[in-house]
Amino acid sequence: MRKTVTKSQFQQHHDQGAEWLDLDSIARVEISSEDPTQPIEAALQPAGAPGWRAAEPGPQVIRLMFDAPQKVKRIYLLINEEEVARTQEFVLRYAQHHGHHFREIVRQQFTFSPPGTTTEQEEYQVDLDGVTMLELEIMPDVSGSAAKASLGRLLLA
Repeated sequence: MRKTVTKSQFQQHHDQGAEWLDLDSIARVEISSEDPTQPIEAALQPAGAPGWRAAEPGPQVIRLMFDAPQKVKRIYLLINEEEVARTQEFVLRYAQHHGHHFREIVRQQFTFSPPGTTTEQEEYQVDLDGVTMLELEIMPDVSGSAAKASLGRLLLA
């Protein structure tokens, strides 16, 4: 019998030509809430157990604040929901020069419908210079239910 061990679809996709930024060493993160069993650090690394989950239901904000201005060319997001059918909206924004004037990169909705549709995977090609802050705002359910926001991965290159 012939056997080949291959990388997962996620690993193959997110490895393609990317030099992901080491967010641990170049940024600090602010979050509006966090489930202690699913910390944000897990979602900001290219490998390992994915997953941040909010401790509280409702809208959540994840804000990366860079020690020095960064050039960002790719943004990768992975969000999983295997339990609750819901329509989520997220907004991705950035700021330059340590200002608090954010510019919107993308605003998007996605409908999770377990067990069929459980994964949202997005990759954005951008050309952003001098980024000092990147903000991800997640509205876990646009209908206003008590759903909790989650994030499998947030990677930048």
